[in-house]
Amino acid sequence: MKLVRYGASGAEKPGMIDADGKVRDLSAHVADIAGAVLGDAELAKLAAIDPTTLPLVEGERFGPCVGAIGKFLCIGLNYSDHAAETGATVPTEPVIFTKATSAIVGPNDNVEIPRGSTKTDWEVELGIVIGTAARYVDEADALKHIAGYCVINDVSERAFQLERQGTWDKGKGCDTFGPTGPWLVTRDEIADPTALNMWLEVNGHRYQDGSTATMVYKPAFLVSYVSQFMSLQPGDVISTGTPPGVGMGQKPPVFLKAGDMMELGIEGLGRQRQSVVAYEG
Repeated sequence: MKLVRYGASGAEKPGMIDADGKVRDLSAHVADIAGAVLGDAELAKLAAIDPTTLPLVEGERFGPCVGAIGKFLCIGLNYSDHAAETGATVPTEPVIFTKATSAIVGPNDNVEIPRGSTKTDWEVELGIVIGTAARYVDEADALKHIAGYCVINDVSERAFQLERQGTWDKGKGCDTFGPTGPWLVTRDEIADPTALNMWLEVNGHRYQDGSTATMVYKPAFLVSYVSQFMSLQPGDVISTGTPPGVGMGQKPPVFLKAGDMMELGIEGLGRQRQSVVAYEG
């Protein structure tokens, strides 16, 4: 099942993708794709609905595929080939950092170059959406806490991240730096989240062409690991790292500028398209 949120920013409505790839309105059944709706029992109720009985929606913006995200967590250096291209070593335990929830935008919304930025970069990533609360869970039980998966662009300002002291967060949480969606694909549709092709292009040039197969720490392990340090709640999102091909890893490095166009996607999870614009505030 593919679940979406559509409509104007801040006023998104819940929807479902039908067999023809069209959006169907779920407003008569749930208020949002968020919180308790993401648990197995509620998802089963939605899966039992015949999409053809739902109103057809056309021409609407896609919002972030999950509403009311409480925690937006990210895993750093989680692909062996990406670590190699940046000259880093794979950490002996997962690196956890956060993106501000104010970074979250729809999959096709504009990405803004922040004021003072010189090194804004891209990262296609597999997102894990938590469906039921997880605290101190074992790896063997972790998958049942996952509602599904989505595409995330972990946009990053490398100078802010790596040259301005402290944690990575200041280069990761800028407004618009978290395009999420287009849809949440429930875990029953993804037989193996560690065998998905993923790609990203800038202005038609393919920079990232990888696979979740090179992920070091897998989704079940990550959910278990993170839950040892903090509880995970329905609607929390974990962005799991990126394959090689980021701008910082090019020779010479390539960074985003106003007027660029990013396109990215993950097998079975859809695709995103963002125009890059300058911050004008």
